[in-house]
Amino acid sequence: MALEVEIRKRIGGFVLHSEFTADRGVFALLGASGSGKSLTLKCIAGIEKPDEGRIVLDGHVLFDSSKKISLPPQKRRVGYMFQDYALFPNMTVRKNVMAGMGRNPDSAAADEILRRFRISDLENRIPSELSGGQKQRVAMARIVAQKPDAILLDEPFAALDSHLKWMLEGEMKQLLESMGKPAVFVSHSRDEVYHMSSSVCCMEQGKTGETLELHEFFRNPGTRAAALLSGCKNITAVRVLDDSHIEAVDYGLVFHIGREIPKDVKYAGIRAHDISDVPGNGWDNEFRPSSAVVQEDPFEWTVYLQNPGGRVPIQWKTPKKDGKRPEVSGPFYLSSRNIMLLRE
Repeated sequence: MALEVEIRKRIGGFVLHSEFTADRGVFALLGASGSGKSLTLKCIAGIEKPDEGRIVLDGHVLFDSSKKISLPPQKRRVGYMFQDYALFPNMTVRKNVMAGMGRNPDSAAADEILRRFRISDLENRIPSELSGGQKQRVAMARIVAQKPDAILLDEPFAALDSHLKWMLEGEMKQLLESMGKPAVFVSHSRDEVYHMSSSVCCMEQGKTGETLELHEFFRNPGTRAAALLSGCKNITAVRVLDDSHIEAVDYGLVFHIGREIPKDVKYAGIRAHDISDVPGNGWDNEFRPSSAVVQEDPFEWTVYLQNPGGRVPIQWKTPKKDGKRPEVSGPFYLSSRNIMLLRE
């Protein structure tokens, strides 16, 4: 079962070009606010109509501009969780769940879903009497009651505090994986994406990029925009010097690269935790900064290392050790395998 999307839509000066395939598992659309993530979900659900393109779910055509096919939302068999959960405010929890069953709700099936989501004791409450986490469980229960062929999740953790979010991420991921349906999860948070998804596609200014397996995305995001969305703190323009060396233009450094350098490389990315003040096996790049600024964070130190001839400092993050400020007088080390080579 797969959800195939290839659509275009113009709204004023904004142009959406969304193209991806989501198989079973959780597929993440990662992007900043206004990048087109929610608009993509609305087009899949039938709330918005693309100008052109095609949307196919498990072999069934939901939208095809060339064939003038555009199924209404109720015929798409797609479950949609909105950012605010969109529960019916005057309905009880039970009635909200049963509303997902259509014209012929099954009371016994509703009982089972309420038990599954551990909300049986809330069945007579209305949404205003629920916490954020309880509302999310009810919204997800209503989606399950629809028996959808795909699930769309629009920033489902945006209204939750960090502790509750941590608890519910695991629950929701387990549920989505057990359903065996394509799930498209929209977020601007790289942490949520890392916790929830199995594959990632970045979206920038209305356009989707390539889809990568989750760990490959964080190991090698491919483009500068994707690296920024993945949380990379150090990104520099580069100049290729030869088959094994690049100049990190913004840092005034030359790095050895222990692998083939792509012809289209324009930038390099270095994660702040991948720099070390202790040499080790495979640490084949060394540099000695001329100055450093140390910033204390709650659980680690952030150090800004300025190199001779560099325009901007390199950010280094290191755990706190007995509360002592890190020493920044000696050389620093970096493995070439941790240098991400990035396209435009």
